[in-house]
Amino acid sequence: MKRHDMIERVGSKYLTTNIEGGEYSYVVEAGSKAKLEQALGHKFNHFKLDIRFEDDNLVILIETKQNFVEADIEQLAEYLEEERALHSDKKIICILANTNNDKIKVWKSTIDDEHFLSDETVLDTMEHYHSLFRLNKQNDRERVLKNTYALNELLHKKDIDEVLRSQFVGTVLLHIKDLLKRLGATRIDEALKKRFNEFFELKSEKEIIAGIENTLTELLDGSDNKNTKVKLLQKSILENQKVRALKKNDWIEIIDTILMDIYKYIDTNSSEGQDILNLFFIAFNKYTGKADKNQAFTPDHITEFMCRLTEVDCTKVVLDGTCGSASFLVQAMVKELADCWNGRTEAQAKALQKKVKENNIYGIEVEEKAFGLSVTNMLIHGDGNSNIKLGSCFDKDNKKFIKEADPNIILMNPPYNAKPRSIPDSYKSEWGKAKDGKEDPTKGLVFVHYFSDVIKELNSERIKNGEQPKLVKLAVLLPLACAIGTGNLITKEKEVLLEDNTLEAVFSLPAEIFYPGSSVCACCMLFTLGQPHIKPDGTTRTTFFGYCKDDGFVKKKNLGRVEQFIKDEKGNFTISKWKEIETEWLDLFERKAIVDGKSAVERVNADDEWLCEAYMKTDYTKLTADDFQRTLNNYLSYLVKEGNIYETNGGV
Repeated sequence: MKRHDMIERVGSKYLTTNIEGGEYSYVVEAGSKAKLEQALGHKFNHFKLDIRFEDDNLVILIETKQNFVEADIEQLAEYLEEERALHSDKKIICILANTNNDKIKVWKSTIDDEHFLSDETVLDTMEHYHSLFRLNKQNDRERVLKNTYALNELLHKKDIDEVLRSQFVGTVLLHIKDLLKRLGATRIDEALKKRFNEFFELKSEKEIIAGIENTLTELLDGSDNKNTKVKLLQKSILENQKVRALKKNDWIEIIDTILMDIYKYIDTNSSEGQDILNLFFIAFNKYTGKADKNQAFTPDHITEFMCRLTEVDCTKVVLDGTCGSASFLVQAMVKELADCWNGRTEAQAKALQKKVKENNIYGIEVEEKAFGLSVTNMLIHGDGNSNIKLGSCFDKDNKKFIKEADPNIILMNPPYNAKPRSIPDSYKSEWGKAKDGKEDPTKGLVFVHYFSDVIKELNSERIKNGEQPKLVKLAVLLPLACAIGTGNLITKEKEVLLEDNTLEAVFSLPAEIFYPGSSVCACCMLFTLGQPHIKPDGTTRTTFFGYCKDDGFVKKKNLGRVEQFIKDEKGNFTISKWKEIETEWLDLFERKAIVDGKSAVERVNADDEWLCEAYMKTDYTKLTADDFQRTLNNYLSYLVKEGNIYETNGGV
């Protein structure tokens, strides 16, 4: 960006110069070279800054280069030191900016890795840089997760049922956010806590509940099915006897805990903060919201992986037809909102974010409890007008809703044991007695079949209108039974799917991926809907298979499966083991790389197994004596279980 354009972008009225050429000299400001050295306490090399802006107590320093390099950071740091020596009371933003392109680097207050603002990729206005200092909250993932457990224990003591806690906490948090906005609060501290306590001390228990209800009503203004959503939240939470039994002191203690121990450590204006907020909400709904005990909510890191796998960005419409608590939709929205900032100013980004929230996120959920969770979840992430429908994805009206959404990406974790009566007869013509059984014999594949048919209908309509058919990415979590495909009905479903769609990839996931909610073993399948698996020339497209059994998470008491960290160069545990693993998974898939013990690429049909274990080669260099012993033990256990061998007092 040219120097003139930089000045206009930040605001020419804030430009401060004291020498010819529009530059700013710290020698001139100090009065002489000797006085500047005295102020610094040492000699200096650079003193002519390219561009300096000042507004009230905020100063912006910009050093321009044709194409800056790492060594230029030292020069900018010298200007920062001089600025501090002469104007110690100023808040400072430091920027390196290229004149050959729009590339910039931004630091807040100090030039080091900790204060580098990686999200600041576009030069912005003075008002925007003021806003960076108005945000006092910091992201502290570890503290939030630790305090979430403590909050759960507090709610247990207050006799709030476990099945209520997720939605209860979500609605209280929404009320807290609304009050912060109304009070114009810019800092969460003891003074604010005192203001909150004084506010609620003047309220009765009924008035506190009424205040929460009013917040929900206002947030849902303009939302589809607003009355249904408000009534459902009232019924599920606000009218619950145990919630209504809370005394004023109980309410104040709960609100103080959420404010000071949770929300204080989540900067919801950052993508990292949105991720932490999602983790906080998920911590409460691992056990609740689904009528089927074998169904569990999708772990946050897996939803994030599937969003990256399908390349979610701010141009994509994302749909989840069995959205549960909306974990996929929240993760997709977080990704899209973050992408809105790429190459855009704050004003441009916020305008695009509004469009994303209104037009890019769609969901359907049939169960009331899960639907209530999804609405609350979307609201706490800042989406008050989410397009989430209550009902079955198979309903006629919701089929129309799917078509009108016209998705680019479908993300799903469908019920594996859905009641057959909830599935249209047209999909059960060959089910025999199973159509009157207790659970879906296709283990969830029928849902993929249904969405494939909807996209097929959409493409037929496009062709009739002279338009090009559309390819849609669908990533779905399914039990291993769907991949092994030994059942006749599952094999037939796979045949139907491959007629119109491509099986791009299958990832074998960790055995305890849903712990502690469910013990089912799952895999992630990726389809391209609208592109037949068989090419026009009759050859079969290849499918990538990933062996992703280790995601870097371990089980911990009371916390479920938790993320592990490894040491950085300074010896601190700051590097996410999962992030390194995720990057490797995606890299292997994008390259369709074949690595022993990790991946395979094969041409498969409906009769084949759709699992990496069937095709990959073992990396024998990594086998140990423990692996050998474990295999023997497992085989021995199998023989005993099958009655082929018997234990005796003298051994086996």
